[in-house]
Amino acid sequence: MSTGIDTAALAAPPATTTEAVRSPARPAAPAAPPAPRTAIRPAARAAAAGASALRRLGAGLLRSAAIIALLAVWETAPRLGLVDATFLPPVSEVARAWWELLGDGQLAEHTQASLVRSFGGFAIAVAVAVPLGLLIGWYRPVAVLLGPLLEVFRNTAALALLPVFVLLLGIGETSKVSIVVYACVWPILLNTISAVGNADPTLVKLARSMDLSTPRLFQKVILPASVPAIFTGIRLAGAVSILVLVAAEMIGAKAGLGYLINASQFNFAIPQMYAGIVTISAIGVAFNQLLVTIERRLSLWRVPA
Repeated sequence: MSTGIDTAALAAPPATTTEAVRSPARPAAPAAPPAPRTAIRPAARAAAAGASALRRLGAGLLRSAAIIALLAVWETAPRLGLVDATFLPPVSEVARAWWELLGDGQLAEHTQASLVRSFGGFAIAVAVAVPLGLLIGWYRPVAVLLGPLLEVFRNTAALALLPVFVLLLGIGETSKVSIVVYACVWPILLNTISAVGNADPTLVKLARSMDLSTPRLFQKVILPASVPAIFTGIRLAGAVSILVLVAAEMIGAKAGLGYLINASQFNFAIPQMYAGIVTISAIGVAFNQLLVTIERRLSLWRVPA
C-alpha cells in the first residue's frame, strides 16, 4: 500500500543553495573622485587666450615696426639738425597742429568735403565700370568695337584732362566729382574685362552643358571667379579717387584736404600742411582696409592657400 511519500526524495541529501555557500559579500571600495575638470578647463582656456593675445601682439608690433621707425626718424632728424626743421618739422609738432585743426573744426570740415567728393565719384565709377566690364569681357564683338577707344582713354592721365573738365563743367563740385569718376573707371573696367576673359573655360563649358541660362551662368560661374580681380581694380580705384581729388581741390576749391594743404603751403603753415597730408594717408589706409574686408566677405568660398 502506497503511503504517498517519495522515498527517493527522503534518501537524497538536502541541496545546498548558492546563498548558503557564498561567503558574506564585502562592501565595495569607494571609487576615486573624478578630477576637477571644471577647475582645469578655465585655467587651460586662460593660458591659450594669453598665448593667442601674445601672438597677436607680436604680429601687430612686427607690422608696425616700419611705421614706428619712420616716426622715430621723423622726430629725431629735425631735432638733430639733419634736415631743416622749418621745412620738415618734428612729428610732435605736426601732431599738435593736427589736434588744433581738429579742435577748431577745420579738419572735420575739409575732411567731410573731400570724402563726399571722393566716395561719390568712386561709387559712380563702380556702378558704371563693373557692368560695362562684364559686358565687354563677355561679348567679343563689343570688345573688338570698343578696344581702340579704351586704349586711347586709359593711357590719358586724368590730371592732364583736369583743365578740360574745369573748362567744360566749371570749378564747382561737378568737375571735381567727374575727374574722380574718370580716374576710377579705368582700373575697375580693365580688371573686370580681364577677369571675365580669364574665367575657367572648363567651368563655363560644364555650366553650358547643364543648360544654364546666361544670367545663371554669370551668377554661378563668372561672377564668383571674377571677384578677386574685380576687387583688385576697385582697391586701385579707391586709392586713385583720393589722390586725384586732392590735386583737383588745389584748383578753385574753397574746402577739402587738397585746399587745406595748398592754403597751408601758401601761408607757410608747414605743420598744418603735413597734418593734411597725414590725414589723407590715414583715410587711404582705412578705405583700403575696408575694401579688403568686403572682398574677404564676398570670397568666403575660396580655399585659402
